[in-house]
Amino acid sequence: MLIARISQYSGEFRELDLDITQEQIDKYNEGELLQNAFPNLSKADREYLKSGITDEEWKEMVGGFSDVEDEVEDDNE
Repeated sequence: MLIARISQYSGEFRELDLDITQEQIDKYNEGELLQNAFPNLSKADREYLKSGITDEEWKEMVGGFSDVEDEVEDDNE
């Protein structure tokens, strides 16, 4: 599904094609936690959904996401 967002970091408009369904979006909009509504997405793709910030922008800001950060942050969210 093509998802349009404006980055909260750069203000740039982007569209990404993410492997998500309308049902998942509805669950998220009804209050489901991001990681539970979209378990198939990477941390970077979930962040894009939430803030419009891409992995490239995260790398510019803080060094990007690692697999270890994914596991730790997913447990804490």
